[in-house]
Amino acid sequence: MEDNFRILKPYFRGLPLIILAMVIGYLCARKYLNYATPMFESTAKLKLADIGDGVPSSNLFKDLDVFVSLHRINAEIEVLKSEVLLQKVVDKLQLKTRIYRKGKIKTVELFDQSPFVITHGKIDPKALDQRFELIFSDRIHYVVIDPHSGNSFDGIVGDTLKMKNMELWVQFNDSFLLQNPHIETEDHFQFEFISKAAQIAHLRSHLDITSVDKDVAVIRISYKSAIPQKAAAISNALAEAYIQDYIENKFLAANTTVAFLERQIESVFLKLSSAEDNIQNFRDTKRITNLRQETETDLRKISQLKIQKTNLEMNLSAIKDLEKYVQAGQEDFLDLAPNFEAFTDLLSTEIIKNIKSLQAEKKDLLLIYTEEDEKVQVIDAKIQDLTNYLLESISNTRKNLEVKYTELEKDIQEAEKAFIGIPEKERILTQLNREFSIYQESYNFLNKKKIEAEIAQAANISFHRIITKAQISDQPVSPNKGIITIVAVILSMFGAIVCIAIIHMLKAKVNNRQSIESNSLLPIAMLVPFLNKKNERESHFLKEVIQLEIKGLISDHSLLTIHSFDQEEGAKFNTLHLAKAFAMQERKVLLLDIDGILHHDHLAAFPQVKHMSLQDAKYDRYTKSMMQDLMQELKVSHDIVLSLNENVLSQKSLLIMKMATTNLVVLDTRKSSFKKIMETDLMVEEYQLPQVNFILNRYAYNPSVIVDIKEFIESIRQRLKSK
Repeated sequence: MEDNFRILKPYFRGLPLIILAMVIGYLCARKYLNYATPMFESTAKLKLADIGDGVPSSNLFKDLDVFVSLHRINAEIEVLKSEVLLQKVVDKLQLKTRIYRKGKIKTVELFDQSPFVITHGKIDPKALDQRFELIFSDRIHYVVIDPHSGNSFDGIVGDTLKMKNMELWVQFNDSFLLQNPHIETEDHFQFEFISKAAQIAHLRSHLDITSVDKDVAVIRISYKSAIPQKAAAISNALAEAYIQDYIENKFLAANTTVAFLERQIESVFLKLSSAEDNIQNFRDTKRITNLRQETETDLRKISQLKIQKTNLEMNLSAIKDLEKYVQAGQEDFLDLAPNFEAFTDLLSTEIIKNIKSLQAEKKDLLLIYTEEDEKVQVIDAKIQDLTNYLLESISNTRKNLEVKYTELEKDIQEAEKAFIGIPEKERILTQLNREFSIYQESYNFLNKKKIEAEIAQAANISFHRIITKAQISDQPVSPNKGIITIVAVILSMFGAIVCIAIIHMLKAKVNNRQSIESNSLLPIAMLVPFLNKKNERESHFLKEVIQLEIKGLISDHSLLTIHSFDQEEGAKFNTLHLAKAFAMQERKVLLLDIDGILHHDHLAAFPQVKHMSLQDAKYDRYTKSMMQDLMQELKVSHDIVLSLNENVLSQKSLLIMKMATTNLVVLDTRKSSFKKIMETDLMVEEYQLPQVNFILNRYAYNPSVIVDIKEFIESIRQRLKSK
């Protein structure tokens, strides 16, 4: 906390200067605001047409226009900034000519408050954007001064004034003068004719067009001008020009669209009729009733035939495999196990059962009889008959299936002949139908758009709306008096703070005890504050005398030297009051004045203190031993010998410091420079001085800058007086 206060101390001292700078900044801001040209702003709000409301032209061709912008609000803002609309505003408000009334301090544009009207005929382009001087000597005569050549031309109100670069007519605005008879006409004016590029550039520089919100189709049109009437007029004129331009474009687009659609509808109708006739003729020629149903019936028939063919093909394949298997194992037929899955008639099943029965009977007989026995041979013959019959049956079945398969293939081929030419018929019919559909859709679309265009043509209104008209502003938007005043005051305050900080760094004074403690190993013996009252001084120095004795810096018959580098650092003040404090303790005190700086006035206030001056030239020739004998003699005869010198580097001063009991070097927080701390350290090291301590004079003294200024002025006055 103490460190922070120490940092802020210079600023507390400079508080009057900071306040003075803030007051000056405030006064400068007020003076600037008195002469600054105020800018007024007027705002008009424009609601864009909603796609769902009415029949706006932006929606009329939505099916035809493939380049519709997704950022419609931004597009409309750019339209409002376009040169076309701004030129309409210029033409409507007659902004091609600007007239000014010239004053001693500033020039003011008159706009609609001009007492006269100026027009020009043939004009040189170089004369555009040039400000001409116009001076009325009376109600009839005037003088125009060319800014280029400086030539003056005399004119009469109502007559043509021929100049080198243009023809000029000046006429009084009678209607305005009747309403404002107090307006002065015999005055100094200025005028200029603005080129087209300059007009547009000037409007754009003061125009601000933004959307209220990105999702809200409301546009804010704001214009700034030094004339509040002009700001409101331009904002309203631009909004009205936008709506009027919208109506004109919509009406023109509707007329053009209706004429175009009528021609297209007539042409498409003829093509549609031709497409209908082509479809009818094709159906009659190809005898087509319903091509889809006829094709579906034939496809269903072929599908059934192909299913039958597939079944026959599977059966035929199975019977062929059975036939091959049986023929391959005909010699060992009884050992075969054929698969009769595709040959499942009852007769075949019965034959197989009989063969197996006879085979079992043969096995039983062979248990009793041999192979040559008649009974066994009869059974073999029966088995052979049944086997041959079965083989012939399988072969006949295969042949029958092959015949059926062949006949079925012929039937399928005959049925498929009905589809010959159908894809071509269907392709041609599809083309004819597609052509008819295209013309039909075009015809319907064009008729629908014609109706919309006729509605738009009949509705000669705008679906954009001015929801808020620009009003003449009473309060300027710039300069902002409050902000400018506050900023000026704050900048002045910071400027003063920076100046104080710079001055504080440049001064590099011993401002506090930390400056000594952080840069020197020599201790501080005394901290002497600024003492303004007598009783405070006596009390403080009595306390300091006791503390010096406690610290062991003084004792009986000791020599105490007090020195400073420059005058007014407090060596004299501290020496006199220490001497008085010692005297108040009833000690015999001798005040030793080395250079004779004490006058009678100084000593008169301390009658109890003895005084001795070493100013005599003989003391300058004393050797160290002679001076030591003198000091020893003085110490024996007195309790305390105080030596005072305001030039620590003088010959006698260094000699006495060498033999002193304690040496005190006075540094003043307001007078002593920072480098004197290091000079003291160097002096002590060089001369090996004993017991050197610091006295910090005017400790924690933080006077006002005003006090410093007074002291500075007083010091100058004293120097001049002494001279």
